[in-house]
Amino acid sequence: MGDDSEWIKLPIDQKCEHKVWKARLNGYEEALKLFQKIGDEKSPEWGKYLGLIKKFVTDSNAVAQLKGLEAALAFIENAHVAGKTAGEVVSGVVTKVFNQPKARAKELGTDICLMYIEIEKAEVVQDELLKGLDNKNPKIVVSCIETLRKALSEFGSKIITLKPIVKILSKQFESREKAVRDEVKLLAVEIYKWIRDALRPPLQNITSVQLKELEEEWVKLPSSPPKQTRFLRSQQDLKAKFEQQQAHAGDQSDEDEEETVAAVDPYELLEAVEILSKMPKDFYDKIEAKKWQERKEALEAIEALTKNPKLENGDYGDLVRALKKVVGKDANVMLVTVAAKCLAALASGLRKKFGTYAGQVVPTVLEKFKEKKPQVVQALQEAIDAIFLTTTLQNLSEDILAVMDNKNPSIKQQASLFLARSFRHCTQATLPKSVLKPFCAALIKQVNDSAPEVRDAAFEALGTAMKVVGEKAVNPFLSDLDKLKLDKIKESADKVELAGGKKGAGGGGEKKPAAKAPPPAEAPPKSSAPPRKTQTGAASKVSGPSKKGKPTCAVAGKTKKTPESKEFTETELSIEVCEERAAGVLPASCVQLLDSANWKERLASMEEFQRAVETMDKVEMPCQALVRMLAKKPGWKETNFQVMQMKLHIVALVAQRGQFSKTSAFVVLDGLVDKVGDIKCGGKAKEGLTAIGEACSLPWTAEQVVSMAFAQKNPKNQAETLNWLANAMREFGFAGINVKGFINNVKTALGATNPAVRTSAITLLGVMYLYMGAPLRMFFEDEKPALLSQIDAEFEKMQGQSPPAPIRFTKKSGAVEEGGGQDIMDLLPRTDIGDKITCDLVSKIGDKNWKIRKEGLDEAAAIISEAKFITANIGDLPMALKGRLGDSNKILVQQALTLLQQLSTAMGPGLKQHVKALGIPIVTVLGDSKPNVRAAAMTTLQAWVEQTGMKEWLEGEDLSEELKKENPFLRQELLGWLAEKLPTLRTVPGDLMLCVPHLYACLEDRNGDVRKKAQDALPTFMMHLGYDKMEKAAGKLKSASKDQVLAMLEKARAVMPAKPAPPAKNGGGKGSAEPSRAASGLYDFTMITNYYSHAFTLRQMCYCVVHIGSPTLPHTVMFPPSQGAAGKKPAAKSQKDDEDRSGPIFILIANAKEQRIKDEKQLKILKWNFTTPRDEYLEQLKTQMSTCFAKWLQDELFHFDFQRHVKAIGVMIERLESESDATIGCLDLILKWFTLRFFDTNTTVLMKVLEYLKLMFAMLNRENYHLTEYEANSFVPYLILKVGEPKDVVRKDVRAILTMLCKVYPASKVFPFLMDGTKSKNSKQRAECLEELGCLIEGYGMNVCQPTPAKSLKEIAIHIGDRDTSVRNAALNTVVAVYNVCGDQVYKLIGNLSEKDMSMLEERIKRSAKKTVAAPAKPSATERSQKEHPTNPNATFLRKPLQDDPNKLNQARQNAQHSESSHPSIPKEFQLDLDMIEMDQNRVCELPDLVQHKLDELLEPIMIPEPKMRAISPHFDDLHNSTSSTINFVISQVASGDINNSIQALAQIDEVLRQEDKAEVMSGHIDQFLIATFMQLRLIYSTHMADDRLDKRDIIKLYSCIIGNMLSLFSMESLAREASMGVLKDLMHGLITLMLDARVEDIEDGQQVIRSVNMLVTRVLEKSDQTNVISALLVLLQDSLVTTAPTMFSELIMKCLWRIIRFLPETIDSINLDRILLDVHNFMKVCPKEKLKQLKGDVPHRTLKTLLHTLCKLKGAEILDHLSMIENRNESELEAHLRRVVKHSGNLSGLKSDRGNEKTGLRTEDRMSKAKVSDILSEIFKKIGSKENAKEGLTELYEYKQKYSDADLKPYLKNTSQFFQSYVERGLRMIESEREGKARTQTSAVIPQHGVDFSLSSNNEEVKPAVYYERLKILRQRQGLENTSRQRPPISSLLSSKPSVASSTDMLHSKLSQLKESRELYQQEHNAHSHSPTHAHTRSASPAANLDDLKKRLERIKSKRQ
Repeated sequence: MGDDSEWIKLPIDQKCEHKVWKARLNGYEEALKLFQKIGDEKSPEWGKYLGLIKKFVTDSNAVAQLKGLEAALAFIENAHVAGKTAGEVVSGVVTKVFNQPKARAKELGTDICLMYIEIEKAEVVQDELLKGLDNKNPKIVVSCIETLRKALSEFGSKIITLKPIVKILSKQFESREKAVRDEVKLLAVEIYKWIRDALRPPLQNITSVQLKELEEEWVKLPSSPPKQTRFLRSQQDLKAKFEQQQAHAGDQSDEDEEETVAAVDPYELLEAVEILSKMPKDFYDKIEAKKWQERKEALEAIEALTKNPKLENGDYGDLVRALKKVVGKDANVMLVTVAAKCLAALASGLRKKFGTYAGQVVPTVLEKFKEKKPQVVQALQEAIDAIFLTTTLQNLSEDILAVMDNKNPSIKQQASLFLARSFRHCTQATLPKSVLKPFCAALIKQVNDSAPEVRDAAFEALGTAMKVVGEKAVNPFLSDLDKLKLDKIKESADKVELAGGKKGAGGGGEKKPAAKAPPPAEAPPKSSAPPRKTQTGAASKVSGPSKKGKPTCAVAGKTKKTPESKEFTETELSIEVCEERAAGVLPASCVQLLDSANWKERLASMEEFQRAVETMDKVEMPCQALVRMLAKKPGWKETNFQVMQMKLHIVALVAQRGQFSKTSAFVVLDGLVDKVGDIKCGGKAKEGLTAIGEACSLPWTAEQVVSMAFAQKNPKNQAETLNWLANAMREFGFAGINVKGFINNVKTALGATNPAVRTSAITLLGVMYLYMGAPLRMFFEDEKPALLSQIDAEFEKMQGQSPPAPIRFTKKSGAVEEGGGQDIMDLLPRTDIGDKITCDLVSKIGDKNWKIRKEGLDEAAAIISEAKFITANIGDLPMALKGRLGDSNKILVQQALTLLQQLSTAMGPGLKQHVKALGIPIVTVLGDSKPNVRAAAMTTLQAWVEQTGMKEWLEGEDLSEELKKENPFLRQELLGWLAEKLPTLRTVPGDLMLCVPHLYACLEDRNGDVRKKAQDALPTFMMHLGYDKMEKAAGKLKSASKDQVLAMLEKARAVMPAKPAPPAKNGGGKGSAEPSRAASGLYDFTMITNYYSHAFTLRQMCYCVVHIGSPTLPHTVMFPPSQGAAGKKPAAKSQKDDEDRSGPIFILIANAKEQRIKDEKQLKILKWNFTTPRDEYLEQLKTQMSTCFAKWLQDELFHFDFQRHVKAIGVMIERLESESDATIGCLDLILKWFTLRFFDTNTTVLMKVLEYLKLMFAMLNRENYHLTEYEANSFVPYLILKVGEPKDVVRKDVRAILTMLCKVYPASKVFPFLMDGTKSKNSKQRAECLEELGCLIEGYGMNVCQPTPAKSLKEIAIHIGDRDTSVRNAALNTVVAVYNVCGDQVYKLIGNLSEKDMSMLEERIKRSAKKTVAAPAKPSATERSQKEHPTNPNATFLRKPLQDDPNKLNQARQNAQHSESSHPSIPKEFQLDLDMIEMDQNRVCELPDLVQHKLDELLEPIMIPEPKMRAISPHFDDLHNSTSSTINFVISQVASGDINNSIQALAQIDEVLRQEDKAEVMSGHIDQFLIATFMQLRLIYSTHMADDRLDKRDIIKLYSCIIGNMLSLFSMESLAREASMGVLKDLMHGLITLMLDARVEDIEDGQQVIRSVNMLVTRVLEKSDQTNVISALLVLLQDSLVTTAPTMFSELIMKCLWRIIRFLPETIDSINLDRILLDVHNFMKVCPKEKLKQLKGDVPHRTLKTLLHTLCKLKGAEILDHLSMIENRNESELEAHLRRVVKHSGNLSGLKSDRGNEKTGLRTEDRMSKAKVSDILSEIFKKIGSKENAKEGLTELYEYKQKYSDADLKPYLKNTSQFFQSYVERGLRMIESEREGKARTQTSAVIPQHGVDFSLSSNNEEVKPAVYYERLKILRQRQGLENTSRQRPPISSLLSSKPSVASSTDMLHSKLSQLKESRELYQQEHNAHSHSPTHAHTRSASPAANLDDLKKRLERIKSKRQ
């Protein structure tokens, strides 16, 4: 007892843990008593024992353990917290109790397990018991199985999940222990009670003996289903019901139990098997093998694998395609059978997952039904039936309908039988009218088929449909069938047994009362239903168009009208019967006088007829007889209008008052239509048509009337018919109108020659537009633009109008007919593009090379865009596109997404069947790491959902599989999308439940955004699934997660949106002033987020104060009102937005910014410094913004959709002024967010950002705010990144912002940022930063240079040697700016430069010609304000290279008037897209606008005073330049980036060119003008055409101006011949590129432009210098072949060459053959014959040969004398070729021939002497043209002339320039005077400096300006004039022994230099009051604009010297 005293006094819980077993036993006993005493299940006392219960059951002492088990059972039964111990306690029971020998212990252990199940812990218990089955101790295994059996027996299969238990049965049946096998057998019997035959498949693998034993036991079981006998704590209501039933011995729950049994699907109990990896590796090779045995072997391997009843999901696309190919194309029927079995097994094993492939396989299987062998047909039936179960009938409808018209009766029969079998699986819900209608129409055709088996199959299908949806639903579609056939269908319906013993809607027959039929008819029609034509049942049997009609089925009491409807169907009566019936109701005199010859008698007869009709009874009136009497001779050819009017009026009366059928209507309609256009009778005819419309329905009447009108040729009738129809539509409404039927007739009318018909058609379209809206326009997109604009104008008139309420109705309906809600997409004519999706295209899309993949996608896009609207059949395209959605090349992913968007528009609702194959892969793309790809995927997804609805997406496991992927991007995008879509749905598929476990996982995701999105989505899931289901699903979570999720569920429950009200009840707004979010299914995510947060931030408190007026917690305004939907969704949404966004967007918090600065300094937060923004920066910024930004604004700013960013910035701009203080308070965060946008690629956002920044900096300046260093460091470096943006408009805005920045932040601090920017790798950025530095130095002086001017200048000067021209120019300009400020000191500051760089700098400084203006060191505030209105607009924009900073012209002009330029939508810029533009062109900004030029003044003759011999005036150059520089300026504007400027300039030049007397002023400017023109063409091609903001009509206008100018220019041969080779080459390149630009063709009038270009090219070829144009074309052809330009490009060049070759006989004398042959030589060198032959065609080779042959033919052997310009002639392939040609033509043999008579000999001699003379003179002129031998040549020419005084030199001088001719004449005169002893004059000074170009037949090429400069320079030196120190390359480098074959680069540089300097001079002329000598010298050194003037000036100088 001593020992006892130690523990006897201890508390109970300590006793239970004591080491002495007796103490523990005592403790357990006391604990048991205590547990039974505690009344409150939530008492804190229970908590003490939570950790001890496991010890109770695992006690090592058997006696104590027994008591411990009893105590544990009491604890579990009574304690609220007991559930927490379930896992460990049950585990203890399994391992430590079930192995005990005592039966009582095992019994208590089992009771504990069952008690845990009762307290809702079934999953935990089941898991632990299943784990116990793996124990090695068989006793434990037996006990675990027994416990599971008891649990199932008591709680039933709803509580105990059978799937995991069934899985282990097979294994336990194999146990060695008999006890285990016996126990598992009992368990199997128990399971069988609950799920019956569903248990058989999983037990297939057990031994046959065991299976037999089981079968015996199963047979003994009672047939009644078992019932749950023990209930969970949450099922107390069921328990009470059960006890009540037991007491009353009721069996009312049988039906529920049956459902329970049926609910268990054997498939669900099976384990999925993965077979793809087990497939034979050579399967795909074998299946293509030629031997059928190999193919069979491959198929058998697959058949064995597919026998597994459940297959693992995977990509079966390739396998399905292979099997499909066998089924469709294999000739061996045995293999077809095996392949069909494989497909059936795949479909059965994959179930819904096979739905993806169903659309590909079904058409093939249906086509294969042409096979007649029973085993093949059976296999195909099994396959198609299995496939049907994986998809829906709607998805297969198009494929089935496609074969219903097949010629093969077997296919039709099997398709109908398949439909019959499919209908059996349908219900009224899954077989709506929209699906049933087309099937019924097709089956009705088959009912009349000649083949009896087809008819029988059709009867069976229609009977099955009738059984499923009810007779009432099907009858409207069967109105055209006779009674016999209807009876046969009903007979078939009676025989049908629906799947699963379901009762069909119409199957009850006599058992069901008739009252049950109406509900389906009253159900709201689906919006997707196809349009229905509405009519009464009046004449449902009338043949022809009446088939399309359908009686309305929504009219109450329709059955009463059945007898009446029979009378409406009339048969056609003979004329005799009609006369007899008419005689019975009409007066005899009336009938007799109907055809009287006297019109008055006919009129009297009509009056009697009318009176008789008016008094006649409706039932008695024989309508058909009466109208036939009216049609009796003269009938509708009545000549008297009064009689005719009366006749037409009677028709209307009969139709209104009688029972008028369609048969009667047919009698009169033709006559009415014939008179509808009659002036006198038209009104009555229209009345008659309207009356018939009321009697027979407008849709039917309209269709007949319109088709009759257009069968006639009378335009008046056609026009009036359309007018009547337009009016009738307004009166009757649009219900039932067959739009498709009218479209063709309306199109015919639109194409009519008569304007009245066209006008009527457009008016009718306007009325149709009222009802159909914008989609109507789709039908007319192909019409001519002019017509389309008229249609658009009519539609615009109707915009905003609502269709009028109908005032007329079809008789018997009494109300608006059913079917008004048409879906326009169902009306569109669709193209089947399945044939175009070829294997080649699919393989292209899947190619290894990304370029070929891209090509494939382009081709697919082209096919779709060409077809416009397509059917659902797109062949194998889905699988190919699916592959591209996972492409490693993101560009292709985006392209595939764009293609899928295109597909959605083109396919419309048919897209539904592709949701699984293509839709789900789109969802996968939402997980991409790139935001732009995700955004594209989301856009595509939304486009698809618009067409398909949400149901298809939510069905199956696909969406849950996507959500399961642990990809944060995918999860947040998908959850956001679901949260948006789910509230709009009324019902969702049950499969949504599969997403819930993954939703819970997202609630605990590591990523904050995913968690937030999951929280937002939680209420939307709950609105459909209910709180209870979601709470139950949370039970499977771990305890920690579960508590958290349950808390969130509770909160979500409070904000759960109400489901949208059904559409039928949308009429009644409930009068509440406040719209409810919940009412429309929308709710505020902000409220939910606030609800979840544990503490409210200051921002949230402020939000509440602002919105509610007092500091209220957000959840007080959160609960949605309880009433239903009161308004439409959009209205509710917009009001919600207004409510949310009415408060301030920024919240000003004192010292918040200072705190952020402090945190950054102390490194508490990340410093804003990165090369690309990382996630942590984004998260940090979000956190900082959350306190001072409105929640909605922050959501918008961080939204994935850029449109939201634009919207948010728009709001910020609106609130900028009103919230300026708060903006400044949050300025650092705003600037940081904008830096993130600088890393986006979206231009729209960027432009909006820059707009805001400009406005913001202007506001900061007004508020006198200065940026802190913290703000500047976070923003300026990133702004400077954008200064190098390729888009001009962006750079312009960034430069403007930098200028404004200097007003709120010291320029000296901006300077270092810009210096850093000059180190960028982006050349544009370097150049712009250097320019900006120059501006800062000009504006603020040298003190701005930080850290020191010397250091800064050295770094700037380094860039003078940069590789990029624009950077070099910018650096030079900046140093010049320094020079202007501090003079020669600049040379000290820049340090040592290379000789080349220094010379460039010196030249630039000298050329700057700017007076040095020293800026003040410290600009005062007043000076700074003056900078805003600079007196010299150039101050900010001095010397900026044109190509780097366009917009300067206009910007400078605007700055002269406004301090801040506005932002035009179209950039006003002067842009030359070349890198070689230098010098100052900014001075031009002070020039007047182009329109102020008066070119007439320039055209006046210029008086040139004669200069003295030694004193040449310094103003010499200015005399010409006043004209020249102005023309230069106008020409420069031709290349302007601003379209209007360019058009103005072209208009002025055109004015000059059109006047022949003035056109000569353009001489010398032709190359310059052409260069500007083709640069403008290049600019249009690359920039304007790609800019969607520009109006394409402006571009066409610009093209027209350019082409007009060119045509004017090239119509004047004198000007056209001035165009040099290089310029012609580039011009031809530009014109041919324009001809091939497909974008131009698509524009209105684009075709006209291309025709004009064609004409222009012809003009250029005819009028240009032939040598130059041939050279240009040869070089262009060479370039196109080398650079692999498009084939069409090369072909067009060759066509041009062929045209020139054709005219060679006329032009040969004017061609410089030496140059042409040199070009041909170079061509053959670059593109040798071998290379040419490798090309696809040999056309280039043949073109060249044709040119050479033609030349040889024309020149003969003489052609060999023109190879003088080719070096190494012997090595030239050309010479050898020419010799062969000449030899072949026999021209060389003439020398040896002396066989002729004397005359021939004389002729030969004569020819020889002429050739000799030609050779001599050619040699002489070559010498004259050369530099060294000029004098010698002149002497020889003089002597030759002396010797042959009659020699004619004109042919040799004809093609040379005027200058050369005068030079030769002067030379000859001087030699003559020398010889005569006169004073000698040196001629060396005027020796031409050109090379061989002055040879005999050359000199059509224009001489380079440099040559004349050099000569001018020499002359000036000789005359004592000073030459400037302009640096020039040595003269030798300017001359070449042969002309260049390159492009016009040299010419371009020269002309562009002229252009720039002419601008300078122009400005100087306008600015300077007097011309100083410096001006003249500067000008004299500039390149000459006009070569002819140069020549004249040279002549004048020389003549003065003489």
